[in-house]
Amino acid sequence: MQTSNVEHVYRDKTDKRILKKNPWKDYKLHITVLVLVIIAQIIGPREIYIANGVEVSIMPLLYTMVLGLVFYLAKPIKWIQRKQARVAEGAMMLFIGILIAKLAVSSGHSIHLIFEMGPALLLQELGHLATILVALPVALLLGFKRESIGMTSSIGREPEVAVIVDKYGFNSAESRGIFALFIVGTIIGTVFISFLASISVSLIPLHPFAFAMASGVGSASMNAASLGPTLAAFPALETSIEAFAGFSNLLSFSIGIYIVIFIAIPLTEKLYAWLEPIIGREAIVKEETGGE
Repeated sequence: MQTSNVEHVYRDKTDKRILKKNPWKDYKLHITVLVLVIIAQIIGPREIYIANGVEVSIMPLLYTMVLGLVFYLAKPIKWIQRKQARVAEGAMMLFIGILIAKLAVSSGHSIHLIFEMGPALLLQELGHLATILVALPVALLLGFKRESIGMTSSIGREPEVAVIVDKYGFNSAESRGIFALFIVGTIIGTVFISFLASISVSLIPLHPFAFAMASGVGSASMNAASLGPTLAAFPALETSIEAFAGFSNLLSFSIGIYIVIFIAIPLTEKLYAWLEPIIGREAIVKEETGGE
């Protein structure tokens, strides 16, 4: 109950700050974003040659992300601060609804292909368990303890954050882990998955629909970032790729939460209990002792 009250206090403070000054009237922010988008579109998609038959596609989304980060960190630029970052994050979630609507139309147009795939779309959700098998040992080797359970049991988006907080409590080590992952994913997740999609399309000989389904990780922004390189590699299949990507993302967002609850978290707990005594290092985050 105490945690819930604290959460509502912070939420109320945030709402009051937003209402104090209308974020839509932050014209310097909107003009800056428009300039960054124009620059990115002028540069356009670029292909980086790595080896024979291997090319990485750099999409305009990546330019805007990097330029936005530079503007945020550059000290001479005073009109892009933490407040503007919050406004931009909220606006992104609003406007990305247009992309989701477009993917929904493509999914409806290609619904016969989705039915033909049968159980493959559902079975691909088990791929999320790979984050546990790969990331948990790395987290333990880096010195994380119970935080690693929250960090590696899922992709760390809003539904999974809610599950971890509800199961372990707001102030638990597991919640600290998933909140850290949520922040990192918000900042660099789209950039990382865009590069990963470009490299995967170039190196891994899979069907284009497989890459489309893989882009549906349960995050609209990451879905959009990974969809760009896939469409650039297979432009003739644009509508079908958008359909599979959109439907896969919907499944990850809705069904993925049950995989986290019933499979991912229990599996992470078991692996943690087995691996931590073997490869665990000295904790990099010291637990507080003593009463409250």
